[in-house]
Amino acid sequence: MLKDILMTFLIAMVPVLELRGAIPAGIAAGLSPMAAFAVSVVGNMVPVPFIILLIRQIFLLLKKNAFLCGVIEKLETKAHLKGKVVRKYGALGLMILVAIPLPGTGAWTGALVAAFLNMSLRRALPTILLGVVIAGAITTAVTCGVIHIFW
Repeated sequence: MLKDILMTFLIAMVPVLELRGAIPAGIAAGLSPMAAFAVSVVGNMVPVPFIILLIRQIFLLLKKNAFLCGVIEKLETKAHLKGKVVRKYGALGLMILVAIPLPGTGAWTGALVAAFLNMSLRRALPTILLGVVIAGAITTAVTCGVIHIFW
């Protein structure tokens, strides 16, 4: 069981997969839906403060490499485009961006947007957490519904 918890936790930390991949993986591994949800939310939130506080400095360092410069610029452009909604609606926009459990949204994207909009950690962290909880609830409900339909 500890192995399944650790696997779920680590998957939730991975960009793109985040808890959208961790919750179904945890449930498939035998965790209860509530355990998979809780472990995934915690795992998904671990990188968020580091992203908000450090990503701009990391991007500046990576841009010095000609090979990585284009990739970093694409990520920055993506963050600025997603940031339009957040700029318009503030914390509510950030929460909605994180809460939609689709690729291109989630805690990593929300943290990246918050960093590039200079949102304080004190404001961004609870907003992103609320979005992660909503996304986790949706993902858990959908996963359990799919399991119920097919099994």
